[in-house]
Amino acid sequence: MTSGMHHVTAITRDVQANVDFWMGFLGLHLVKQTAGFEDADQLHLFYGNATGAPGTLVSFLVWQDGAPGRVGHGQVAEIALAIPRGRIGDWLTRAMQHGRRIEGPTREFDEPVLRLKDPDGIIVKLVGTDIADTGWPAAPHHLHAVTIWSELPEQTAAFLTRFGYETGPVEAGVTRLISDRDVLDIRDVSGFVPGIPGTGIIDHVALRMPDVAAIEAHRATLQTRNLGEVHVHDRKYFTSLYVREPAGTLVELATDAPGMTADESEDRLGRILMIPPHFADRAEDLRVSLPQFARPGEERTVMRQLPFTHRIHRPDDADGSTLVLLHGTGGNEADLMPLAHRIAPRAALLGVRGRSIEEGVARFFRRTSMTSFDQDDIRSEAAAFAAFWDGAIAAYGLDRDQITVLGYSNGANFAAAVMGLSPGLIRRAILLRPMAVLTDLPQVDLAGTHVLSVSGERDPYGAYAPALNDWLSGSGADLDARTVAAGHDLSEADLTVAQSWMEGERND
Repeated sequence: MTSGMHHVTAITRDVQANVDFWMGFLGLHLVKQTAGFEDADQLHLFYGNATGAPGTLVSFLVWQDGAPGRVGHGQVAEIALAIPRGRIGDWLTRAMQHGRRIEGPTREFDEPVLRLKDPDGIIVKLVGTDIADTGWPAAPHHLHAVTIWSELPEQTAAFLTRFGYETGPVEAGVTRLISDRDVLDIRDVSGFVPGIPGTGIIDHVALRMPDVAAIEAHRATLQTRNLGEVHVHDRKYFTSLYVREPAGTLVELATDAPGMTADESEDRLGRILMIPPHFADRAEDLRVSLPQFARPGEERTVMRQLPFTHRIHRPDDADGSTLVLLHGTGGNEADLMPLAHRIAPRAALLGVRGRSIEEGVARFFRRTSMTSFDQDDIRSEAAAFAAFWDGAIAAYGLDRDQITVLGYSNGANFAAAVMGLSPGLIRRAILLRPMAVLTDLPQVDLAGTHVLSVSGERDPYGAYAPALNDWLSGSGADLDARTVAAGHDLSEADLTVAQSWMEGERND
């Protein structure tokens, strides 16, 4: 009977640090990179052995620069990987050589254990087991255990035994469930705080199912136990369903087949980004907006700590130009990347995230009403942006003379404010749906600044654009003001106008 874990899925906030740890330090293979099957704007990475076999897989959803969660009951709290018993000392030495904090060896259930944390703070245990020693160095062999924190440990254990596990020993408040390959440890955390989703949190554990028929049989049984509608999902590499055990931990059931070689040969696993079939129409956009990373040893862009959260996309055939992207209200640093790539396919893209959070959404400055704005916040954020601008140019080797700012709505308004408060900083800009947000527009010299301003004829804010345009042209900017048949949302007309304007700028 097929039993044991199929994979464990966690959430990371830093894709490059994640790759460096799981591939670079632990030595696992990156066997699949795909856009998320539920949310294509999430990158999903799978690590495992060379073939991506079930039972060796640890996967990560990438919430780049996302908010951290909190470990608590109703969650998987630890991942344990199996190594040969005789290699405990080698792993201890390797951790010290790499400057990674490591604890142990200690003993749990009479097994030697080393404990360390990945870059997101997830506890990773290396457990010495009786598997064959294939030499050194060698990556961990397979998933050995996960630790589930439960405030209902007896109910959690009883629920999980239906999936091929048997109750084993109890040690220090932990009940061990045993399959023919691995274990599930259920820790009693009654009275502790509940977990909160976010980065640095393990989202779920997936258990192996032999085939779709087994999935369907469990679905039918689970639905009769008042667990609500339980849906089966085709994840291309396996078929799965999700259910929460009585204490709230998310558990997935996943088939072994078709496996990670369904769309890539074994010797090329994980080399290219895969797009789920139902998101095929977004494939080009996703390849631009999902975060880039380098494998260990590959050339990479080292991201710097700068005043604004940001992301860089570098095309393979970069021409030395850069588009700096400023999103609209509620957006993020990746929102404008697909549009920007269409406007200038060979430009590097530097997406910036606004720092003023209102009602849970990001903006570049606070507003006091729909058409009035916090003037002090605009000025302080503009000053921070000027520092970011100089830092980014120095850190990433950008050519100041080949930078164009692309701003939409709140981002366009912010770019225009920066032009007034730091004249000469932004020399070329595309402002989509802009308006003036500075109460007193300063008298500045914008000679040599080139601006495309695009309003929507049905945009309720369009009536405020002429005042900004008059100020830009009156300050000496080379202004091209257009109106397209659209509302506040962006349209294909914006793309066409921006492409034409950029082409004219290149030819001047």
